[in-house]
Formats: sequence, structure tokens, C-alpha cells
Amino acid sequence: MTLNDLFSPTLGFASLALASLACQWLAWRWRLPAILFLLLTGILLGPIGGLLSPDDFLDELLFPLVSISVALILFEGSLTLKFSELRETGPVVRRLVTWGALITWLVISLAAYGLIGLSPPLAALFGALVVVTGPTVIVPMLRTLRATPRIAEVLRWEGILIDPLGALLAVLVFQWLIATGNGDNGLFASLLVFMKVTLVGTGAGLLAGWLLSSALRRHWVPEYLEVLATVSLVLVTFALSNQLAHESGLLAVTLMGIWLANARGINIEGILAFKEHLAVLLISGLFILLAARLDLTALLALGWPALALLAVIQFIARPLSVWVSTLGSRLSWQERSLIAWIGPRGIVAAAVSALFAIKLEQAGYEGAGLISALTFAVIIGTVVFQSATARPIAKLLGVTEPEPRGLLLIGANPAARALAECLQKEEIPLLMVDTHWDAIRDARMHGIRTLCGNPLATVIDDRLDLAGLGHLLTLTPQREWNALLCQHFQRDFPAHHIFSVRTDQHQKARLKLAEEHQGQRLGPETLSFSTLAGLISRGARFRATRFSDNFSYTHWQAQDADNTRIPIALISPDRHLTLLSDAENLAPETGWTLVYLAPNAVTEKRD
Repeated sequence: MTLNDLFSPTLGFASLALASLACQWLAWRWRLPAILFLLLTGILLGPIGGLLSPDDFLDELLFPLVSISVALILFEGSLTLKFSELRETGPVVRRLVTWGALITWLVISLAAYGLIGLSPPLAALFGALVVVTGPTVIVPMLRTLRATPRIAEVLRWEGILIDPLGALLAVLVFQWLIATGNGDNGLFASLLVFMKVTLVGTGAGLLAGWLLSSALRRHWVPEYLEVLATVSLVLVTFALSNQLAHESGLLAVTLMGIWLANARGINIEGILAFKEHLAVLLISGLFILLAARLDLTALLALGWPALALLAVIQFIARPLSVWVSTLGSRLSWQERSLIAWIGPRGIVAAAVSALFAIKLEQAGYEGAGLISALTFAVIIGTVVFQSATARPIAKLLGVTEPEPRGLLLIGANPAARALAECLQKEEIPLLMVDTHWDAIRDARMHGIRTLCGNPLATVIDDRLDLAGLGHLLTLTPQREWNALLCQHFQRDFPAHHIFSVRTDQHQKARLKLAEEHQGQRLGPETLSFSTLAGLISRGARFRATRFSDNFSYTHWQAQDADNTRIPIALISPDRHLTLLSDAENLAPETGWTLVYLAPNAVTEKRD
């Protein structure tokens, strides 16, 4: 009995969404790539448990759904590809997706022929299928890896660009196999297919990108319909391009997204935010469905030759490709080494291999079903191995960003400087930004790391080094300015890590700003900017107390009989900062440090 028998299609989709959420949450909780949990769930539900049969569940809709989902995933990823980011890494990325891809294809094809025993045509097809790395696994891995910006740019650009190019290469090899099987001139037919797919995909993608960017720039589409218009045009472009030239749709939607990402005069933040949520849902569901189709018997039957093939991919094909592609670049040997270590395969390889395996079996190719199982073996092997080792390797090479445990502090007034001095004494990374040079100068005289300028200006925004900073605090007397900054930095910080000191407690209701525009409140409701500034001017200071077995939070509360101290932040034993709004449920344990505002007359007792 399967889920098809137990549940209606509606409940089946709902269950799939719930399973996807559970996998993503476990990945977040344990700081591991979500694909590990998604693949495991699919295998448990499909080949092991026999509860989920995607072919019966979706029937003929399975592969159209997979194709459309992959198209949306690629489009969402390409929306983040800005040419301005390629100033240093552009040549490396171009070589990785051209010469690097060809080297990878050649090495893997030879290994599949020699180690697995695939026929030369099938080995060539398999090599083309696993050339792609893919954003579906690269981007989640980068989130947990926190590599330096240059490494992240190279891997992200490569992962997104190689997907359509790798799919195109696989289509060419597939067409060559079919043409050869029919007795045609395989090489000539493949060249014709290459030209047709490239021209149609490029033309359709650039035309669709130009049309949509023009419509958005001229406001032909109302703001509330922009997301719907974008998704609709992506689907139409993908379908029409594929109709004109088979498998050209992936190239079309990728180029369409790149055009939009680099178009001037349009704002795609709203579109990108929605597409990111959609992509997470699609990726999660697809991995579970495709893993549920896996022939586990065929996968286990591969045995040691499959492990040898994985070793060739990890230790020969990838390093050789990266070494050739990075010759003469400004990347350090440490950066090149980490890029060479990371190359997991993702959803495009899984989807295209499953599709081609069925078509080749129908065309009479023996052993074609082995391609899909072998592709999943590579996906599972590369993801598991690299997920487990990438972070330690990156730390060993010294190419990771620091933990986001510090504070971006907007404002350099006396109250902000007093807080910054206290946090720096507690070894909390901090960057202070203000538009007034006199205030910045005073902060620098106290050893505070600063940046003078408007954080909303492009020239300053580009210079903001947020490495190691996990919280934002706006501490200025202008409530509208604070609100604008809180909105602006939502792209860089989680909403619950964005704080401001309230400035409008005594304003009339019609003048107050909505809470959602101001970030989290720092301190109790009674703490406004004017109150804080007045306390600082009268001698109040920010202080820090670390709790121990001999001096607990209860002892600290007992000292504050008049309830005059104001808790502001907690610092964990490993020096991670947490800003506070309310202290009612506060219960720090031994080793934690409490940062608070205390009147000048208070004398701290420390152990």
C-alpha cells in the first residue's frame, strides 16, 4: 500500500510539503545541507518503505512538473548574478563553465567507461550529465560554509551558469546517441541540434528579459502583479523555447534572469524574495520525489566501482578542472584549493538523467537504466562527502568568514559610543557608521572601528564589511531614519536581529511609525532615545557582568533593589551577542555576560 492508496492527491501534496518543511528545519537546526535530509526522506518513502511512487502519484505530469520546477529554480538563481560581481572572478567563471566543463566531461566519461563498464556512448552521456554542480546544492552549502566573498562568487556563478550549459551538453550527446541509433550522421545531427538549441534559447531568453524589464521600468504592470507577471512570463518563455528547440528552455530562462538582474531602473527585490521562497519549496519537493524513484537495488549493485568513480570525480576531475581554469588568476592557492574541493551535483543532474534513462530504454539501449542510478550515486556521494568535509577544510585553509556574532551600530553619538566601548571590551566585533565626521572622529579616538557616510548610499553600501556581524542596531534621534535603515538592512540580517531605540514614545498616534518598520525594540518600553541620551549625559554607563557559580543572575537582581539597571544585551560564553527587548524571562547561566545600563553611582561586584 502506498501514499497513493492512503491519501487523496490533495493530501499527498500537503504531506510532501510538510516533509519538505521538516527536512529544511532539520538542516537549519543541525547546520547541514538540506539535500541530505531530502534524499534520505525520498529513499525511505520510496524504495525502502514503498509508501511513495512518484510515477503512480503524478503519472504523466511528473516530468513536466520536474522540468518547470527546474526552470523556476534556475531563473531564481540567475536573478542574483550581477556583472559587477565578476570584476575579479569573471575570467575564472568563464573558464570553469567552458574549458573546465569539457575537462570534467572527458575525465568522468573515461572513468565511467573504464571503471563501471558503460559503453562509450552511454559513458559520454553520463559524463555530460554529472558535469553540472548546480545552485540547489551549492547555495545551501555556502550558507553553512561561510566562505570568503571571492570563493562564494565563483561557486555561485559557476553553479548557476553550468546548469543550462551542462544540460545543453547532455542534450547534444543524447541527440547524437539517438541519431547514431537511427543510422544517421550523429556528429552532423548533433551540430545542428547545438546551433538550434543555442540560437533559440539565447534569442528567447534575451527577448523575454528585455520585454519584462521594459514593462517594469515603464510601470506597465502594477506593483502587486509584478511577481505574477514574472512567473507567468518565465513559464511561457520556457515552454515556447522548448517547443521550438527541445531542451533550450533552461538556457532561455537563465539568460532572462541575468538580463533582469543587470537591467537598470527596475527593482527586483520583491520578485527575488518571492522566488527564493518558491525555489526552496520546489527544490525540497523535487528531491524527495526523484529520490523516491531511485532503484536502490541497482544503486547498491554498483559497489566498489562506484566508489572508485566518486574518487576520480572528487580527486582528479574537479581539481584538474579548477587548476586549469584558475591559472593566472588572483585567487590564492587556498581559495583555489577550496573551490577544487567543492563541486556537489544537484537537481538538474537528477532530473535530466531520469528523463534520458527512460527515453534511452525506450530506444533499445541496454544498461540505460544504470545511468540514473549512477547519477544519484554521484549526487549522494559528493553531497555527503563534501558537506561533511568542506567546513573543516575551509577552516584549515583559513578562507572562511568569521561567525556572525558582532554588531553593526548606526549612530556615533555619545550613547552609541558608550555602548560600543563596553561591547569592544567584551571582545564583540563591531562596526559603527554615521554621517557626521566629528562623531566618527571621536569614536575612532576610542579605538572603535568606524565608517563615515550614508549607509543607504551605494558607494558606502558597497564598502560595508559585514563579515562577523550578526545584529543591527540603529541608535539615532531620527525615527524615520531608523525605520528606513531597519527596512534597508533586512536583506543582510534576520528580522529578529534588527533593533532600534525608540524615539516616538511620546508622539501622537497619527505620527507614530508602525512597529514592523522599526525593527525590534531595544530595552524596555520606557527606554527612548531621549531617555538614554539623558542618562548618559548624567553619568550613566554601560557595564558588563559575567556570571559564575559564586555570582549568579539572582545575586545581580538582588543588588538592584531599586530596579534602576536596564538589561541591554547578553553575551554567550563563546562571545556571541544577543540584543534584548524585555528582561522578564531573562535567566542567564554561568559563563554568560549581561550588558546593562547602570547609573553612575552603582558599584559592580565581580567574582
